[in-house]
Amino acid sequence: MKRTVIWLCATGLALSLPIALGRPPYRLAAIAQLHLTPDQGNTRTVTCQFCHVNPGGGPPWNPFGELVRSNFRGNINQALYDALRAMKDSDADGYLDVLEVFAGTWPGNPDSKPLVDPAFLKANFEKAGGVDLYKPAQ
Repeated sequence: MKRTVIWLCATGLALSLPIALGRPPYRLAAIAQLHLTPDQGNTRTVTCQFCHVNPGGGPPWNPFGELVRSNFRGNINQALYDALRAMKDSDADGYLDVLEVFAGTWPGNPDSKPLVDPAFLKANFEKAGGVDLYKPAQ
């Protein structure tokens, strides 16, 4: 019985390890591509909640994460760009997802939104280069 429990625990850990290790590359790719503040020391500046409901990632995804998922074809950078290029307001807070990323707020959380007028933000976003700011590197 004891061996069975140990075997089940070891198997569960071995099966979950690739999932746990697979999440950070997506988060780090988003930080780089979306020009977000990189991690400082041992502090995460962008959590998995940028796209997920839970801090540790995995299902369920927030509305922006669902949009990214619907665009995912094996390349997270292209999926992020396509989601932003769609010009949607995933969390229905009055700000397009791309404007929220530009302002440094979470596009999948209606409680996280810019503190400036959307028209003002959009004008500054366009001056800065528009959605192509987030185009994946070739």
